Amino acid sequence: MSVAEKSIAGAEARGHGFLASSVGRKVVMAASGIMLFGFVTVHMLGNTQAYMGAEAFNGYAKFLHTMVHGDGIWVFRAVLLVAVGLHIWAATTLTLDNNAARPVGYRAQQNVASTWSSRTMRWSGVILAAFIVYHLLHLTLGTVHPAFNHDNPYANFVSGFKVPAVAGFYIVAQLCLGLHMWHGVWSFTQSLGWSHPRYDGLRRNFATGLTVLVVGVNISYPIAVLTGFIR
Repeated sequence: MSVAEKSIAGAEARGHGFLASSVGRKVVMAASGIMLFGFVTVHMLGNTQAYMGAEAFNGYAKFLHTMVHGDGIWVFRAVLLVAVGLHIWAATTLTLDNNAARPVGYRAQQNVASTWSSRTMRWSGVILAAFIVYHLLHLTLGTVHPAFNHDNPYANFVSGFKVPAVAGFYIVAQLCLGLHMWHGVWSFTQSLGWSHPRYDGLRRNFATGLTVLVVGVNISYPIAVLTGFIR
């Protein structure tokens, strides 16, 4: 069975409910995307504690692991995991359905209505998924960390980014995050009905500003460690 036939069969199996429709899955992808965007923004802000030294960073890490008697972090992780799963599911099924609707590509593909970030969402998403798994193993579980210390998150942060390959992978992943964020914010504002020549400049600046802020600060961490600014 071809990919297109599998996709059509999958669409028929999903039935005709809200989540089976393309609109419903786009809503799921947008809602889960907003949750993930909120997480990466808060995560970026929290990690700025690294610029304040070991005591501040370790204090922040302790707060995360002790909030709501230690259960808060697990509830947060569970919600995040569900959001990631729903986001991947919605994106994958929509892509398969789109491919099934047009199984044969155009002889000369036209990208007038698309952007480079939208055309690379699939590949940047794969890199991000791999990065999330590695990041959890690296700085949360410590199984792939060269010198993990459960009692000293700041030391893990510094020693982890001292490895150039790790720092490089982190930077590449953040650039992929930037592509995802820019396209996500742009699409979300379009869904809100802001797609109009009068507002497109504002939408573009809004998406670009948020993306540059989050990605720029995140990239600054490995660079600060490699240059010795954070040590």
